[in-house]
Amino acid sequence: MDNPDTWAIIWLVVAAGFGAGEIVVAGSFFLMPFAIGGLVASVAMFLGAPIIVGWLIFLVVSIVAFLGLKPFAAKLDEQLPNPSGFGSNRLIGSHAIVAESIPGGASATGLVRVGGEQWRAAGRDGMGIPEGTDVTILEVRGTRVIVEPTSKIGLSELG
Repeated sequence: MDNPDTWAIIWLVVAAGFGAGEIVVAGSFFLMPFAIGGLVASVAMFLGAPIIVGWLIFLVVSIVAFLGLKPFAAKLDEQLPNPSGFGSNRLIGSHAIVAESIPGGASATGLVRVGGEQWRAAGRDGMGIPEGTDVTILEVRGTRVIVEPTSKIGLSELG
């Protein structure tokens, strides 16, 4: 294992493995920096660099590639659509029943029951909503939903 040519092939296999992993695994350039690091280390080893230099090149190039690709990956993630119908976004537009009254206020929350699930809920624009009210889910913010009454008739705001 002290042969630089052997290590050149090992680094080439590492680069190919991480490159294939990047293609197979859904994500934004998480494995690509390691593939780039392995490829550069392989080239250095083919040029006769010592084994320790190959390791250092792999580490440094991987870190630099990670830091270089991070803003690009973040930009791509921002451009991805957040489709309704997937994950918690499937709840948007659904009707729910207030299981625990939602007090009025910007950060006040109660509970709503939608299907078989209970979700922490806040009223739209800090609106208070009494227990038993039929509501529509407008958006999902983290682990809570933003709701408004389906019908405004007979609604009294809670303070």
